[in-house]
Amino acid sequence: MRKRKIMSLAMLAGTLLVAACNTVEGVGKDVASAGDTVANTADDAK
Repeated sequence: MRKRKIMSLAMLAGTLLVAACNTVEGVGKDVASAGDTVANTADDAK
């Protein structure tokens, strides 16, 4: 019974870590895309 709880918690923690990594990566891509857009707009305004 105790091993089952530990394994369940480990699986839950692993799932949350993977989801968090994907979320942070997605946010990073969004921020980079916004930065590129601002840079391109500034270049066009010159």
